Amino acid sequence: MQSKSRPSGQKSRSFIETARRAQIIASAIEVIAGHGFAKASLARIAEHAGISKGVISYHFAGKDKLMEEVVTQVYSEIVEAVSPMMMAQKSATALLRTQILGVAQHMRGHRTQLKALGEIFIHLRRPDGTPRYGITTSEELFQVLEHIYRLGQRNGEFRPFDIRVMAITHQAALDNMFAYWSAFPEHDLEAHARELADIFEHATRAEETPS
Repeated sequence: MQSKSRPSGQKSRSFIETARRAQIIASAIEVIAGHGFAKASLARIAEHAGISKGVISYHFAGKDKLMEEVVTQVYSEIVEAVSPMMMAQKSATALLRTQILGVAQHMRGHRTQLKALGEIFIHLRRPDGTPRYGITTSEELFQVLEHIYRLGQRNGEFRPFDIRVMAITHQAALDNMFAYWSAFPEHDLEAHARELADIFEHATRAEETPS
């Protein structure tokens, strides 16, 4: 989540500024998903939003920063949608299933955002040419999943295993599920998510002690 205060110490953004930034981010998502990263120029995004390119430059320090804000916004919306579902659960197993099914449920109604994320993840680069996003920028995601697996091991629901390995595998499975659905929209995303939840539930379940 972003702080309401600007890093420079300036006052919090006004309602109008916040609304304008949201409008620009929404237009960026539509343009990236519709035309691809390379063709998503600030001029084209501005045209889609019905504003001047200068307005975008006022709010964002270039295309790269705007792309980063798109990623932050999309992930923030996922957290806001899924967190209440997870907080209502009483067991680690329920948390595990809810995380997988909840993210899929949310993204089912936000395919345009998913397509935009895919374009950004593939094409956005650091100054040295390396990808801006990838395994090295997924630490926060891994830690959330590790919390679920650690809880399950502590309360006896899950068998002993390396929680970092399981978290990496879990996130990779989600990423590939969404990549496949993005490429093949007719694919049943909910059924795929249920299958994944079953797989991880069985893979982590503590072995029953013979009577």
